[in-house]
Parts: sequence; structure tokens; C-alpha cells
Amino acid sequence: MSREDSPSKQGGGIGRLLSSLVLVALLVVIVVVGYLIVDTMLALREPVTGVNTQIQQILNPTPTIVADPVTVVRQVRSLSRLETASYTIEKVITAESGEGPLGFLFQDKLLLVAQGEVIAGVDLDRISQENVQVVKDSVFITLPASEIFVATLNNDATYVYDRQTGVFGQQVDLETLARREAESAILQAALEDGILNMAQEKAEQVVQNLMEAVGFTEVVFVRGTPAPDQNRGE
Repeated sequence: MSREDSPSKQGGGIGRLLSSLVLVALLVVIVVVGYLIVDTMLALREPVTGVNTQIQQILNPTPTIVADPVTVVRQVRSLSRLETASYTIEKVITAESGEGPLGFLFQDKLLLVAQGEVIAGVDLDRISQENVQVVKDSVFITLPASEIFVATLNNDATYVYDRQTGVFGQQVDLETLARREAESAILQAALEDGILNMAQEKAEQVVQNLMEAVGFTEVVFVRGTPAPDQNRGE
């Protein structure tokens, strides 16, 4: 029996060996083909990536940022009433009434040492969108003219230095009139000394600092003429 079965067993062993060889060959072919496919895809990916990058640049270009004038106006208005110049002035006022031949009866004369404060600035709440023009990274601003906000006496520091009266005594309203004149004189002295020009220059400096903090590289203040057209510089 063993001799008759030997050829069939040998034939089965050879068949299994051939099957194993075929399976190994298929695996090798699959690996090689897979490597070639992956390599080809990687080679094709680079130009596709470059094309995608160009498409993305076209669809999503680098933005050009320009500030909205309305927002700038709101930023400036947030400062509202901007006090930029303050004067403390002292004046000596002489007030007299009842002088004349009967002065010894009705005369009333006083010497008032008055001290007052004058404050000037710019009311930024008056700025409108037409007063602000944005051109790329530059902003052109027309500020309102400076004005006097406060002109008043310091009552604690104002006093009557000397007073001379006739037989019938003092006039009640003479000191009041002297104080009014002192207030007016103090205001006039501040105006003559250039408080409004100082207030305007200081206001421009404050607004310039604000605009530079917002991101503008150039801040131009326009006085007495309209701001440039939006197309300027393009």
C-alpha cells in the first residue's frame, strides 16, 4: 500500500509548493504596483498643491484695511469737550462812584484784587463725518475752532484790598460791579495772550495721538479748507 500511495503524495506536495510560489509572486506584484501608485500620486500632488495655493490667493487675496470714517468720528467724539488750555490770571480793579464836589459825602472807592481762571478747548462732539476723510493709512481732520469754556473768578482768592467811603457810606453794588469788570478783564487778558491758539494746538496733539494709536501713520489737520477727496493718492 505505501508504495502505491507515494506518487500521489508527492504530486500533492508539488501542487502546494506551486500554489505557495504563485501566492508569493502575487504579493510581490501587489507591493510593487502599490509602491508605484503611491509614488505617482506624490509626484502629482506637488503641482496640484501649487495650483491650489494660487487659487487660494485669488479667492482670498491679502486684504487692504481702511478705517471707516464713522468709527474714527466716534473715537474722536469719545473725548467730547476737550479742555486743552487753562490760564490763572490776577488783575487789580479800581471802582469808584460819587466823585465830584460832593465826593466827601457820597464817594465810594475800592481796590479789588481779583484772581480768575480761563479754560479753553475744542468741542469734539461737533465733529461730523464730513470733517474726517480717510485715505489709506492717512486721515485728514477738520477740527472745530477752539472756544472759551470757562471764564470765572476765584471767589476765595478775590478780595477788596482797600475801600474809601464818604459820609453816607458804601454803595451796595459797587463791589459786584468791580467783580464783573474783573471777570471781563481776566477773559480779555487770556484772549490777548493767545489762549485760543494754544487750545487749538493742544487739541490737535491729543487727537493726533489718538489717531496714531488707532493705526494711522499720517494725521493731517485741515484749517479753513475742505478735506481732500477720497481718491487722493490712488
